[in-house]
Amino acid sequence: MLKFLFPIFFLMILKEWGQIQVGLFLLCFLFGVYCCHDFEIFNLSGVLGVDSLGYILILLSFWIISLVIISSLKIKFFNNFSLLFLIVNLFLLLFLVLTFSALDYLLFYISFEASLIPTLMLILGWGYQPERIQAGVYMLFYTLFASLPLLVSLLKLYQSMGSLTFGMVYFNIEVNFYGILWFFCSVMAFIVKLPMYFFHLWLPKAHVEAPVAGSMILAGVLLKLGGYGLVRILPLFGELNKNFCWLWVGVSVLGGVFVSFMCLRQVDMKSLIAYSSVAHMGLVLSGLVLFGWWGVNGAVVVMVGHGLCSSGLFCLANIVYERVGSRSLLINKGLLNFMPSLAMWWFLLSISNMAAPPSINLLGEIGVIISVVGWSKVSMVGIGLLSFFSAAYTLYLYSISQHGVFFSGVYSCCSGKVSEYMLLFLHWFPLNILVIKSLIIIPNV
Repeated sequence: MLKFLFPIFFLMILKEWGQIQVGLFLLCFLFGVYCCHDFEIFNLSGVLGVDSLGYILILLSFWIISLVIISSLKIKFFNNFSLLFLIVNLFLLLFLVLTFSALDYLLFYISFEASLIPTLMLILGWGYQPERIQAGVYMLFYTLFASLPLLVSLLKLYQSMGSLTFGMVYFNIEVNFYGILWFFCSVMAFIVKLPMYFFHLWLPKAHVEAPVAGSMILAGVLLKLGGYGLVRILPLFGELNKNFCWLWVGVSVLGGVFVSFMCLRQVDMKSLIAYSSVAHMGLVLSGLVLFGWWGVNGAVVVMVGHGLCSSGLFCLANIVYERVGSRSLLINKGLLNFMPSLAMWWFLLSISNMAAPPSINLLGEIGVIISVVGWSKVSMVGIGLLSFFSAAYTLYLYSISQHGVFFSGVYSCCSGKVSEYMLLFLHWFPLNILVIKSLIIIPNV
């Protein structure tokens, strides 16, 4: 893995925006080509290595960070500490690659927490409004407060087992007060990061106050840290997870329905897209905690699909914000008249967000729904409502923004630039083309 980590350090030395942009795409291509074989774990070096799950998420990290650099050209043109911005993004990429390739629980924890620092710098340094300080503090304290018990849990695990290497720690904790406390201390860090309903308040605040780069990284990759962590930590607590999966599934499915209602009354574009992330991640959590073959595969596919789709929607919201100067749905009406060529991208990404074919969101949601309904028939009610309202708030976002009488204060604006079309295409294309290779992800059973 070091051969992919060192180039990230070398990119930090470069001071040209274009060179770093090309370098990131080249790294993404090389990683995609080089790691194509059938080994269980490959690219082993020290405490680093990649399996199929880590490979998918590292590739997604490279891709999203590359698109972030394209979407933030405004920082370059206004020379708003552009070099520092690039270095912060590259450090964030470095921590993400370390997190997804770590084979040791302690290194995983350190990299997991270190990714908070560049994200906080993005929100505080390049955010739009004064509330960004409050949003940054919310994010920091929510995630740190929940993840400190995880550190204690890992240290206790090392004391008991003598190792923290993935795959070498196997034990069966009894279902008693001590075991339950250990389980919740270990899992809560990832539940907050995902985030589950009741622990989601930091996410909409962070999204709304972050610059477009912060929103894209948060939606595209950082929320996936929670899902990835659950896949790594839940096998250690098999019996306890079996006893408490009803709690996670119930809260995440019903919470997704409640959040969908909240989406239908939002007036801020970014806030609506951020709340929709909570609803989608509730579905991911349901698939992960049941830990069935269909559920885990479906959850991973939903994570990748949501990362591309939600990131693209944040790009669109930012393009509108740069033109009109507002993200309010009360002002951004009738955009079909002003930006007719962008209306197609609104449509394509909106239907992907509601899991319409041929997007991989549909493929992932089918896998998760099969797993959840197979576990309990009662959950069909919640899953049905969640799917229905997912379509409802996405149609609400699209129809309110594109149709209607436009705001009289807006006279004219640029419809779109080639770089923006390319950026949106690079979000949409993998989201819909990956379904062709679906047998790799969802087994033919």
